Amino acid sequence: MAGLFAITVALVSTSSCKKYLEVENPSTISQEAAFKSTSYANTALIGVYNQLCGDNGATKEGTIWALSADDFKTSGSYSKQDRRGVSMYGAAPDNGELSGGFLQLYSGIERANICISGIRKSPLYAEGAANQKLMGQYLGEALALRAWFYLTLVKNWGNVVAQWEPSANITELDAPVTAGSTILEHLLDDLKEAETLVPWIKEAGYPDTRFTKGAVKGLRARIALFRGGYLMDKESHTMLRSSNYKDYYKIAYDECKEVMARRDQHDLNPVYENIFKSLHTATRFDPTNELLFEVGAYGAGSRTDTKLGYYNGIRINSNSRFGGGGGGELCIATYFYEFDQIGDVRRDVTIGSYEINDSTYKVLNPLNNMTDAKFRRSWTNIIGTTQTLAVNWPVLRFADVVLMFAEADNELNGVPSADAQNALMEIRKRAFVGNESRIPAIPTDYAGFFTAIVKERLLEFGGEAIRKYDLIRWNLMDAKFKETRAKLRQLMNGEGDYANIPKYVYIKPAVYNVIASGDEFTSLTTYGGSPTAVLFQPGLGTSTAPSGYITKSWRASLNEEYITGNSTGFATYFEPNKKEVFPFHKDILLQNTNTVQNWGY
Repeated sequence: MAGLFAITVALVSTSSCKKYLEVENPSTISQEAAFKSTSYANTALIGVYNQLCGDNGATKEGTIWALSADDFKTSGSYSKQDRRGVSMYGAAPDNGELSGGFLQLYSGIERANICISGIRKSPLYAEGAANQKLMGQYLGEALALRAWFYLTLVKNWGNVVAQWEPSANITELDAPVTAGSTILEHLLDDLKEAETLVPWIKEAGYPDTRFTKGAVKGLRARIALFRGGYLMDKESHTMLRSSNYKDYYKIAYDECKEVMARRDQHDLNPVYENIFKSLHTATRFDPTNELLFEVGAYGAGSRTDTKLGYYNGIRINSNSRFGGGGGGELCIATYFYEFDQIGDVRRDVTIGSYEINDSTYKVLNPLNNMTDAKFRRSWTNIIGTTQTLAVNWPVLRFADVVLMFAEADNELNGVPSADAQNALMEIRKRAFVGNESRIPAIPTDYAGFFTAIVKERLLEFGGEAIRKYDLIRWNLMDAKFKETRAKLRQLMNGEGDYANIPKYVYIKPAVYNVIASGDEFTSLTTYGGSPTAVLFQPGLGTSTAPSGYITKSWRASLNEEYITGNSTGFATYFEPNKKEVFPFHKDILLQNTNTVQNWGY
């Protein structure tokens, strides 16, 4: 692991007589000496970035903690001790998916604290020092990294231990638990400072795997909207919103507006699919820097690389020419039909409607077995049996900035301004490129525009670990889950908006060309014509396929178990005003006597 300091977070010891974050420094260079050198300071900072990486890094939230929402869920059958328990909102306090990532977040915080303290005390950061600007840049990055770690903790656990100094400087043994709202306010102040210290991306001389000004501003906007949204109140066991919530929307509005004013630094990628292809190879397809910040993956190991494209993404048979992968995340069946039938290019980038068989042919999936698709082994240059594919994780995109701006504008003004309406239209124009006539009308009233934002964020960010936390901050999780179950039942029965959806579809394997996602979808071989039409019309209604075709269950793949079942149902164990946050792992409670289990666990 790169980095100057090896940090041990002693959270799983059976003894409570330890500081919450502990430091072991095997280096022969003292911390004080380290921050008297810009080179060593940069090495220490890279050690902080490294805590974003690996199986317990950012992808832990991306592929485990953020599921389920009304876009994707985890595949497989329920167990309260594993990832399926997390996805179905029935995780037990001894669920192993709740410990490793938690520990690594605090490891990152400790490393960031060391950097922040060391830089502030460094003579290189003193006023008038020759390297003050560079050390200030490192300080800004460390503040941003700490903010990301703490935001992730608050989003998933609510009130948590907050420590702002290195453990070596702390005398108390059991650090206090701090309200999530208070932590978020601290982070807003930190990032206000950080954005003055870091350069814009084209001035930085390094890529979007390090924090630059646009990313810091975007992160500050995201934190502000979460702080301005509904948070779990531990005393009343209720999701509550502060009376001054618009103050935080104003922060988000201002930050997003400033980023949007710098189109020379960040802008929408004209091709939606290319955003995600850029995560897969050293070749970049993102000339506009839509990716404000992403987590790098490297080294083919569980500590620094990711299993993106192997664990999740399009399902690929191990005997194909690519090697095996995909299938760990499944698309909620109704999500496919949230997209426009023919106009929205995002659907076929986001949803894996087909799998790759052992002959490297594409075969339509049943409706209940589609996957996420923004991560694909076939987009990498790595073949064979390896599980690590060096695929980066997207943390923040310019599209998010645009939609956060539109949302904040509507909330502050009571109606969407022309700027907010134009921002929403900008996102839709890219989504409907070539089919602009099918773009839905932009609402001009508050409620209609908010509803449009809720829908647009569902379509734009599917599978990017955003939707669940949007629903939490809007306090819409219970309502959306009930709505989704009602839609699933209508889809299963072929009622309402789903009256023309086929019960069965008939297919032949087709050549997988690794071409544009929309073209790949339309060239699937389905009986009756293009899948663009076939999947939206009743069809033959029989399980017996025409000669030469294979039957795939479509509506027929859905049943009540899929909707509300105890084994594979959709968010079956969710309870409002409780399951918006996780339980603390039982070993965490042994370490700090001030940490109290979240209510109901």
